[in-house]
Amino acid sequence: MQSILKIALPVLLAGTITTACQTVQTTHGGAVGVQRSQLMMVSAQEVEQASSQQYQQMVAEARRKNALDRDPATVQRVRRIVSRLTAQTGAFRPDAPSWAWEVHVFSSNELNAWCMAGGKMAIYTGLIERLALTDDEIAAVMGHEIAHALREHARERVSKSMATGLGISVAGALLGVGQLGQDLMSQVAKVSFELPNSREHETEADRMGVELAARAGYDPRAAVTLWNKMAGQSAGAPPQWLSTHPSHATRQKDLAEYAARVMPLYQGVRR
Repeated sequence: MQSILKIALPVLLAGTITTACQTVQTTHGGAVGVQRSQLMMVSAQEVEQASSQQYQQMVAEARRKNALDRDPATVQRVRRIVSRLTAQTGAFRPDAPSWAWEVHVFSSNELNAWCMAGGKMAIYTGLIERLALTDDEIAAVMGHEIAHALREHARERVSKSMATGLGISVAGALLGVGQLGQDLMSQVAKVSFELPNSREHETEADRMGVELAARAGYDPRAAVTLWNKMAGQSAGAPPQWLSTHPSHATRQKDLAEYAARVMPLYQGVRR
């Protein structure tokens, strides 16, 4: 899923690009074994600050339109599920349970959900109502989105745009050479917050998401039924924020395989 959507460029321009280049492991592998080094050329704090500011703007806009948390029962349901998921994030990174997690329900017919850097989340009523999602399926959605934040995929995408495709201009921009730096920041904003996630990122979020769901006591196999519902709503083609996934058959197979791998965790919680 595309986790973050349209972050305003001025928000990101307010930050300062970190000059240090690091290769890091943002998370532990967990039972699903997601382990991959990531190139980071911008700090987590900068990306989280931009995300937090934009999130507050989006929440305020939804409130102004009377589209924020309109159904108390749905809000309570979503927050209960998300609370159980975030309590399990320590399986992937020890600092995550103490993040300032936040989730709202936006009234919109869109089939959408996302989690920004640092744990700022939303799910749309269209996704819950049009697909008649069970609690297990909501856990599959939000577990996937939370995984994007845990892996710091937005930060990685910013960094990758700085390291590839921009050539020598990166060096000049990092030194703050006038318009060159501004051009780079514009590119960072576009790659980070407008383009869809890579297939690699989506697969990582799928696998980590089923583990988070299982550890929280939700049936990880619901990720497969969720995808079936999504495919049925999209006339054979996924929505925009799922467009980078593998084919339906490939994704079903991968989700089923990893759901089976974490079933013992789920069964242990359910005893």
